[in-house]
Amino acid sequence: MRIQARAPTRIDLAGGTLDIWPLYLFHEGALTLNVAISRYASCALETRPGNYGRRGSREAGGITLVSRDTGRRESFASLAALERARRYRLPLLAHLVRCFAPRTGLTLTTDSEAPAGAGIGGSSAMAVAICAALDRLTGAGLSRADWIHISRDAECKVIRVPTGTQDHYPSAFGGVNAIHLETGRERRAAVYADLDELERRLVLCYTGRPRQSGTNNWEVFKAHLDGDRRVWRNLEEITAVARAMLPALEHGRWSEVGRLMREEWSFRRGNLPTISTPTIDRIIADARRNGALAGKACGAGGGGCVALLIEQEARPRVEAALRMAGGKVLPFRIDRRGLQVQTRTGNG
Repeated sequence: MRIQARAPTRIDLAGGTLDIWPLYLFHEGALTLNVAISRYASCALETRPGNYGRRGSREAGGITLVSRDTGRRESFASLAALERARRYRLPLLAHLVRCFAPRTGLTLTTDSEAPAGAGIGGSSAMAVAICAALDRLTGAGLSRADWIHISRDAECKVIRVPTGTQDHYPSAFGGVNAIHLETGRERRAAVYADLDELERRLVLCYTGRPRQSGTNNWEVFKAHLDGDRRVWRNLEEITAVARAMLPALEHGRWSEVGRLMREEWSFRRGNLPTISTPTIDRIIADARRNGALAGKACGAGGGGCVALLIEQEARPRVEAALRMAGGKVLPFRIDRRGLQVQTRTGNG
């Protein structure tokens, strides 16, 4: 059997960091807005033919994990051997395999179209795709919401700091998403924006330097819980910006969306001096001079990608300015479908 799954990454538009529990509980009406894009994380899961021993045995069958984009690989004689290991070269893959506990030997191969440390949710998209493939293999029968929460928790184990869920919903569902962060749950709602127009108005630029999302998010998280009033006020303002951006997106008020994105970035970069960098500042400033309405670092900042909302017909000027500023433009489209899974059996 061969199972293939792929999931889109995302551009976050407003409300990031608030999705980390329990931060959103302190900001009434918190929500995160993002859009799924066609820079995909994918996986292929191939079972191995032959007799793997007693059904359900954790000693049955070898497991090989491969990451094509990072060039890493590791193998285990069995699921039990994988569980006994104290360290992994590919910890996210290993933790997800442990969670689903497949009863057969397999090779799990992953690949990503997101640059290293891009800040567009590449690891989250990968985790969601792997969950879908392992669920299909094991017959676990879990929901997409289950895969989202398993992915979040596996990532937390790997990076050892609290993680949120905003990266996982666009991977699972595609389109533009509003993740409403409420007491006892988060709730996703599709945002009915003009996707063709939004696609024409978004530009994604890689700065060439990976970001460290765990570090920045952890510092903001700690500061908030320690009572840092500046961080608390910034997240309160970010909540208000995200709430205002939702109707602006739905009604195509692009100048207003741009103004709100500028505000969001101003409050976000004020949380920590490491969230922006001279390169990010230069890229945004040069883009603004050539027809961008707004720009912001994706994810936790500190490097990675910058997303820009541009004026109509400004794409050639903005993209040329980004290249002159040292950035790499990453082509994409808005993904309308979300997670996709295919299965082949036998020789088919």
